[in-house]
Amino acid sequence: MPIPDFQTLMRPLLELHKDGLEHLNRDLVEKLAEQFSLTEDERREMLPSGRAKLFDNRVGWAKTYISNAGLIQSPRRAISVITTKGIEALRQKEPINLRFLKSVIDSQNSTVAQKQKKSPTTETTNLEEATPEESFENAYLKVRQEVEQDILKNILNNPPEFLERLVVDLVVKMGYGGSRKDAGEAIGRSGDEGIDGIIKEDPLGLDIIYLQAKRYEGTVGRPDIQKFAGALQGQRAKKGIFITTSSYSKEALDYVSKIDTKIILIDGKTLAKLMFHHGVGVSTSTIYEVKKIDTDYFSE
Repeated sequence: MPIPDFQTLMRPLLELHKDGLEHLNRDLVEKLAEQFSLTEDERREMLPSGRAKLFDNRVGWAKTYISNAGLIQSPRRAISVITTKGIEALRQKEPINLRFLKSVIDSQNSTVAQKQKKSPTTETTNLEEATPEESFENAYLKVRQEVEQDILKNILNNPPEFLERLVVDLVVKMGYGGSRKDAGEAIGRSGDEGIDGIIKEDPLGLDIIYLQAKRYEGTVGRPDIQKFAGALQGQRAKKGIFITTSSYSKEALDYVSKIDTKIILIDGKTLAKLMFHHGVGVSTSTIYEVKKIDTDYFSE
């Protein structure tokens, strides 16, 4: 089954507290994962940023919302226990979601309602599935995808020689090629039997990688890769990188997986992702800092 959204987790999470005992965060996550029969792959699935597990994040936000509504409380760090209001909420047998939690807050006296005014539960009443953190990261992912598409368009709008210079910048940013001067001298030389240039695998040049960077309109097939592999054998080379602005056929991908020579195939989408990640051809527009409470600071 799909990973439940954070609102679906609210009632099961609260029910785990109905024994009135104190519960550790990590135990709650494990019990909920078992209750929803999540697979190991689903448990390992990460947020787009890769900084946290998706399921753990959703459990965390579910706990934040029901805590802000006063249904549970945390007597100590990473510990939670149900409150009288939480027990009453379970007795009502109603779906526990953002709308329900808002009604709980609205029923409190004006002082408490004012204190909770800025809590996450009062900002929305719809039944959205994404946590605020997921929404933020998904928005970032969408912007990144659009920028990567623009990167590829701009590469194709430039002359073929531009790709060779671009590769120089990229491999240096990735830690290959020694200095930019070394890489620049190595890459872009007129091809020798299908090889466009060579780069150092490490700053000292202990090993060499042969390179081919080509702009293609259509799919790169097995014959092109076979030609490159043959050129590598002619140089007694063990490693090569083939970069294209298009994509590779299944036959080409199968071929490189079966030969002894190590050939890495980088298609247009991967090239754009690498450029974005290593800051080649892009600049920082805006920086948003997402902060969280430093619990150690508030602990005596």
